[in-house]
Amino acid sequence: MVRGPLLFCGSSNPALATKIAAALGEPLGSAEVRRFGDGEVSVRLDETIRARDVFLLQSTCHPANDHLMELALMIDACRRASAGRINAVLPYFGYSRQDGLTDRRSPISAKVVANLLCAVGVDRIITIDIHAAQIQGFFKVPVEHLNVTRLLVEHLRQLPLDEPVVVSPDAGGVDRATQVAMGLGGSIALIDRQRAAPAATRSMHLVGDVRDRDCVLVDDIIDTAATLTEAAELLVSRGARSVRAAVTHPVLSGSAVARLERSQISELITTDTIPLAADKQRRKISVVTVAPQLAAVIHNVHVGASVLALSL
Repeated sequence: MVRGPLLFCGSSNPALATKIAAALGEPLGSAEVRRFGDGEVSVRLDETIRARDVFLLQSTCHPANDHLMELALMIDACRRASAGRINAVLPYFGYSRQDGLTDRRSPISAKVVANLLCAVGVDRIITIDIHAAQIQGFFKVPVEHLNVTRLLVEHLRQLPLDEPVVVSPDAGGVDRATQVAMGLGGSIALIDRQRAAPAATRSMHLVGDVRDRDCVLVDDIIDTAATLTEAAELLVSRGARSVRAAVTHPVLSGSAVARLERSQISELITTDTIPLAADKQRRKISVVTVAPQLAAVIHNVHVGASVLALSL
C-alpha cells in the first residue's frame, strides 16, 4: 500500500497548514502543543508515524523562540517515534537576518538555529525566500529553497501598471528586483542607503528614473516598514505616479501597519508565510497564498521527483 506524506503543524500558522493539506488531499496529523504555566512547551504526536515520511509545518515567526522550540521538540518526537524521514517546512525562517558576525563578540544566530535543528534530527529543510542564500550552507542536510517571485508577479500583472519600474530598497535586493522586472516587462531602479545603525536609515539616494512611472518596491521582509515607507516618500518626491510594495514575509512588528497606512504606498502585496493577525488586516494589504507551491514541493519531495522547476 502506497502511503502519502504525513503532515503535522505547530501553532505558528495553522491556516496555511490547512491550505497545504487541502491542496495535497491529505489530512493534517493529530498533534497537541501545550504550554505550561511557566512557559515551557509540551508536544505530543497522537498517531503512529513509524517509517512514515513526515512533514512538520511551522514558521518560526513571532514569538520566534516559542515556535522554534515547538519545531525542535516535534522533530525530536518524530525521531524517537521512528519516523522514516523528518522534513521541516519553514515558510518563514526566523533568525535569517542574523547570518553573519556584526562584531567580534557576537553569534551567528542563523547558524545556531541550523545546528539546533540538525542536532535534534531533521533530515530536510524546506523554506521560502530565505534572507541570505548562504544560510543553506549552514545545514548539514538538504535545503529546498523556494522563490515565490512568480506568485507576486502574477498579482502585479493584474494591476493597471504603466511602464512599471521595480525598485530595490538596497543593493542586496537587486537580483530580486531584476526577476520581478523581467516578469512585468519593466525596468529597475535602486535606492542606495547609508545606515547609521542596524535599525536606522541615515540617507537614501535614488539611482534611476521614476518620473511619471508606476513603481513597485520589492523586498523579502517587511518588519517595521520604516525603510519601505521612507523609500516610497523618496519615489513620490522624484515624480513617481504611484508606489506599491511586493514583499514575501509580512513580519509587520510594532507600529508597522499604522506606518503603512499613513504612507505613500497604495498597496502591500505579500504572502501568508506569516499569518496576519486580525488587527493587521487592512485594505492596503493583499495576501497571496503560497500553499499550492509548498504542496507541490512536498509532493515531489515525497515521491522523489525534481523540485527545481517549482523552486525558481
